[in-house]
Amino acid sequence: MTKPFQRTRGLIGIYRQLSPFIRPYRKLIAGTLVLTFLGALAAQVNPVVLKYTVDEVTQLTHLPHPMSQGIHVLVVISVILLGKELANIFINFGQKFYGEKIRISVSSELAQEAIDKILTYRVSYFTDENHESGKLQTRIDRGIESLTRLVQNFFIDILPLFSNAMIALVIMYMQNVYVGLVSTVVVPVYFYVSSLQAKKLNGVRRTLRNQREQKTSGLLNLINSIMVIKSFVREKFEGKKQYDLQMQLMDSQLYTRKTNFFYDGLKTFIEQIGVVLIILLTVYLVLDQQMTVGAIMLHIMLFNNVSAPIRQLHRIYDDMNDAMIYAEGYFDILNASVEEEPNGNYRGKEIKGKFELQKVSFTYPNGTKALHEISMTIENGSTTALVGLSGAGKSTVINLLCKFYLPDSGKILLDGVSLNDYDNTFLRDDIGLVLQKNHIFKGSIEDNIRYGKMEATHEQVVDAARKAYLHDQILELPEGYQHDATQLSGGQQQRIAIARLFLKNPPVIFLDEPTASLDAIATEQIKNSLDAIKEGRTVIMISHSLSQILDSDKIYVMKKGRVVENGTHDELMELDGVYREIFDASARSLNLDKLISSYRKD
Repeated sequence: MTKPFQRTRGLIGIYRQLSPFIRPYRKLIAGTLVLTFLGALAAQVNPVVLKYTVDEVTQLTHLPHPMSQGIHVLVVISVILLGKELANIFINFGQKFYGEKIRISVSSELAQEAIDKILTYRVSYFTDENHESGKLQTRIDRGIESLTRLVQNFFIDILPLFSNAMIALVIMYMQNVYVGLVSTVVVPVYFYVSSLQAKKLNGVRRTLRNQREQKTSGLLNLINSIMVIKSFVREKFEGKKQYDLQMQLMDSQLYTRKTNFFYDGLKTFIEQIGVVLIILLTVYLVLDQQMTVGAIMLHIMLFNNVSAPIRQLHRIYDDMNDAMIYAEGYFDILNASVEEEPNGNYRGKEIKGKFELQKVSFTYPNGTKALHEISMTIENGSTTALVGLSGAGKSTVINLLCKFYLPDSGKILLDGVSLNDYDNTFLRDDIGLVLQKNHIFKGSIEDNIRYGKMEATHEQVVDAARKAYLHDQILELPEGYQHDATQLSGGQQQRIAIARLFLKNPPVIFLDEPTASLDAIATEQIKNSLDAIKEGRTVIMISHSLSQILDSDKIYVMKKGRVVENGTHDELMELDGVYREIFDASARSLNLDKLISSYRKD
């Protein structure tokens, strides 16, 4: 279930957005808080026992038989310290285990929430250059890591440390107000310096995040483009690009380290001033007979219980500031509610497949104007071909008909109902889509084919593979249908996509260059299969294959985002316009004259 999010920045804002993920674990948190309080109390036992020991031993040394009379002191000290350590075993275990359980549980929910949210976004979200796969992966992975670190810091680290420091301060005030005041004055100075450090590094941390995203995205792009890089011998050029990014990242990292080292040294100096002041004040008070010798040890150890947590709190504070940058990137993804895929609620009895485009215009998010007031009617049960040069807008039409994008203006009707009103799941359940390059998931061939119909039996999967002329090739593989689908050739992967279509068996079919990566024999086989599945269905086809275009009931010719001609093949040939020009060019590229003469000789 998607949770509501606010666009609040800063630490408080991050925790507000994180709270819906933490709320289900209220009981665990309450138990952790109780253990934290008990652990903080136990941490003060040693200073109190040491004061008691020093004072008692000092008095015993003035007695005639200090050893025999001091046995009870040793017994009391031993019982208290051993009992405290035994209790600490259970307290520390409970703190760490429950805190870790909260952290792991929240991490799992954050990861699933990101996946669920991304799946609701429209296609345009992923075509934005700021939402490239590498950048999104970095933001999600580092964001979840940062947020779980915040949870861990708060429930496993901060609460015990803060409780320890506060209880130590209370005891110091109970012993002597002046010593307590000295300890209290040091704390805000320490945190003031920490805030200056965080402010100085804030912009650098954002720069680091962007540089890391660019580095990850660049590396993924390099791996995906390795064939092109090697074919043009551009290894040095690409290596230099990555090197420059790495140097920028290194400069930012060194600046961060230099700043941290300076401020850390300053804070250590402030802490040591506090220690010196505590020693001087307690010694003075002992000499003035306002406190015992044991109180010196008590206050020094209590101040250590205050300063040590503060040192740790500062480290955590730095981690939290660093984590916030990535946490903001993570929540930016979840907060992109304007990018959620629009969905209607219309669910008819069945989709017949009559599409009507009425003066439809569309511009891609990057500003590219793809369609200009196009109008066309696609009759149900017919085959319609979209023809035109690259960039004419053919694939854009299919994207709009699938509701991957919404038009800027105009209307698209399906069976007389606005396409915007259709429920996306209902609509796409009745649409089969085969692209020029289809995605193959990591997994077996059988699982990839079954993606077309998740409940399909093995026999149905095999039948679909046969129709796509893939079955015999699968049987030749060592693992058959369990073979890794990503290891197949491009043509075989294309047949998997077509097998999915046969398995899904939808009333509406969109074919965007379905045989582009297949050889001539495979193309003929697939054409025969597609001809069989076309019967009684609405088919919209984009293809540069003359044989598939010729069979269409109607052809729309597109040029620069506009429909310039429409009709049957014979009608368009008689017009002697754009279609004739494309057809003749295709014929010449195939060297048809020579092919025909060779065919006749046979």
